[in-house]
Amino acid sequence: TTIYGLLPNFDGNLKRIHLQTFSIFNTYKIPELPVGPICNPGEKALRAVLSPAASPYLYFVSRGDGSHVFAEDYKTHDKNVKEFQLKIKQK
Repeated sequence: TTIYGLLPNFDGNLKRIHLQTFSIFNTYKIPELPVGPICNPGEKALRAVLSPAASPYLYFVSRGDGSHVFAEDYKTHDKNVKEFQLKIKQK
């Protein structure tokens, strides 16, 4: 929701400073739900919530190439964030 507060000037790169900037959409800065709907899920998404697939994965992170890597525990997730996300930011 933070991105909505950055539009129309958002360049696609969400930064820590954006999470610290107040807007009526930024759920990191406001104590309630933002104005308007957060999203509009389709039927398949609603059915998935009611009948989720069995999976040991609790975390995921983007590899930066359109794919994702999944992790069963926070320690592995933290390693994946450092490997894939921090590497992307350094480019």
